[in-house]
Amino acid sequence: MDERKKRIFSGIQPSGDLTLGSYMGAIKNWVALQDEYDCLYCIVDMHAITVRQVPANLRRRSLEQLAQYIACGLDPKKNIMFIQSHVPQHAELSWVLGCYTQFGELSRMTQFKDKSQKHADNITAGLFTYPVLMAADILLYQTDLVPVGQDQKQHVELCRDIANRFNGVYSDTFTLPEPFIPKMGARIMSLGNPDSKMSKSDPDGCVYMMDKPEDIMRKFKRAVTDCETAVRYDKENKPGVSNLLTIYCAATGKTMEEAEAEFAGQGYGVFKPAVGEAVVELMRPVREEAQRLMGDKAYLESVYKEGAERARYLAEKTLRKVYKKVGFVAG
Repeated sequence: MDERKKRIFSGIQPSGDLTLGSYMGAIKNWVALQDEYDCLYCIVDMHAITVRQVPANLRRRSLEQLAQYIACGLDPKKNIMFIQSHVPQHAELSWVLGCYTQFGELSRMTQFKDKSQKHADNITAGLFTYPVLMAADILLYQTDLVPVGQDQKQHVELCRDIANRFNGVYSDTFTLPEPFIPKMGARIMSLGNPDSKMSKSDPDGCVYMMDKPEDIMRKFKRAVTDCETAVRYDKENKPGVSNLLTIYCAATGKTMEEAEAEFAGQGYGVFKPAVGEAVVELMRPVREEAQRLMGDKAYLESVYKEGAERARYLAEKTLRKVYKKVGFVAG
């Protein structure tokens, strides 16, 4: 087998604007990986339609997301960046893998249960089989590592189960992917409810990458803390302050001990605006560059078209192997 760098695949839905949590938990870490690994980053618009989308908004957000990826430092020459629906092999492999996935496995997925409760009027087959498409996304590229938060580990485990099952029937076909969970900033919580992950479904507790500085400052000044004044990390008893400390350290590169020492005896009136300022300065160059890129649609189109071409080449190699093994006649 030819020696190659380990391959990473990751995708984010363009179902809402990218958040500070997306940046600190995923995208910021991706930038550090691009020289060491062979990376594919996909804008998973096919996943987004499991919940109803406004078509014009979906198109706009897909382009904005690509612009933000590049603005964060992802180099289109070093990474393959593409839009999922431009590579039809994702849907094709998903159908085959669905025939090797058990109904019971999908019904146990916690994300399906959560989304079914939130969208009780629109529980679709797509929402149910979403993890199969996710498995296809990953397995299509013989992925070694999948950067995920703790809440997505279950999907990678199912992906491995499906790949193992297929490999067991047809001999080795798919690389078994491993979840790759970054240590720092992997889980940024809501500013309004520090027991929940920062999410675009909770706009009040969420900072968006493209928020204006004054909006960021307002959100941090209103962030939930507690009735003490001590700035110290104690996730159990001080979840709000602990979340703000995590954000501050991720934004400034300081250690938790350095951050605690910096705000010793200062109180939340000084601490919360300081966290806001650190985030404003962290996101300012990203926001400005993303806005510039959104004004250059021709460049963005060249990036996603070239990315899709490179992705299709890799995807087709896997799909041809799969089709042959299951007994399809070569086209």
